[in-house]
Parts: sequence; C-alpha cells; structure tokens
Amino acid sequence: MTAITVRNNPDRQRFQVLDGDSAIGQAAYVDDGDGHRIFYHTVIDEEYGGQGLAGRLAAQALDETVAAGLRIVPVCPYIKNYLVKHTQYAANIQNPTPALLAFLNNALAQRARR
Repeated sequence: MTAITVRNNPDRQRFQVLDGDSAIGQAAYVDDGDGHRIFYHTVIDEEYGGQGLAGRLAAQALDETVAAGLRIVPVCPYIKNYLVKHTQYAANIQNPTPALLAFLNNALAQRARR
C-alpha cells in the first residue's frame, strides 16, 4: 500500500480516497449552485475496510465543504451518522428538503443519461 490521500475531484463531484493513483473510495455529492452540497453516497473498497478511511474521507469532505461556504445536506447514511457523532458541523447542516431531494434526483437522472 502506498500513501493514502483524500482529494476533491470537482469535475466528477466526489471526494476520493486514493491509494497512489488508484481510487479506493469516494463521497459523492451534487452542488445545487445555491450554496448546498448534497452528499448522497459514500463507499470504501472492501479490502480497505476497517482502517478508518471512511471517517477520514468524511472529515475532509465536510471540512472542505464548510471552508467553501457551502451547507452540508446529508442524504447518504454514512454522512448522516458521521454528523450525529461530530457535532462541530451542526451549524453547517441543512436537512434535506423536498426541493433539494428533487434537485438531487434530477441531477442524478441527467448524469445517468450521459
């Protein structure tokens, strides 16, 4: 295993966990253009499980989201649970609304058509 890094890949709308050049996990999001970053899926490859990488990924993704002045919209179960345990993000959370969920569904449907 080489050095594990976490980086934002805004072109693909995801924070990625990398082992060298290989993506081994991600926290996928959609920005709504109105100050919200909607996190909808987080995963770490099974062979890298149990190393705390999902927590590291979540922390960096949420820290960078807050630093960018965006509100965190947790749809992903992992991000939701992480936020319950890490209350320092509480002031930056926007609970999902029907409008935000509709925006997410539309964005994902458009992505699937590409």
